[in-house]
Amino acid sequence: MGFRHGEPVFVISVAARLLEMHPQTLRKYERAGLIRPSRSAGSHRFYSPADVARLRRIQYLVEERGLNVAGVEMALGMTDHLDALAPTSTAEELRTAIDEATRRSRVP
Repeated sequence: MGFRHGEPVFVISVAARLLEMHPQTLRKYERAGLIRPSRSAGSHRFYSPADVARLRRIQYLVEERGLNVAGVEMALGMTDHLDALAPTSTAEELRTAIDEATRRSRVP
């Protein structure tokens, strides 16, 4: 995900505490490709506020909606694709993007 200069970052223990998750859960989500924290030269993970927000979304999907990791991957893939659209997108562009995101989510 990366972070900007001057933006706060959190090591894994702090991010886990903020989210009330076990650090191993954050590592699991990273292995699954759901989150990509920045790394130091010594391989320490640094979580940006955007990473923490994404982890909150993952937590909601797992705990409140009952999705497994594969379901979360599908849901986030679709929302990431739609979030990448320009705010000035036409209705037709939105429909096309939704169709494409739906198709992608069905491909193994």
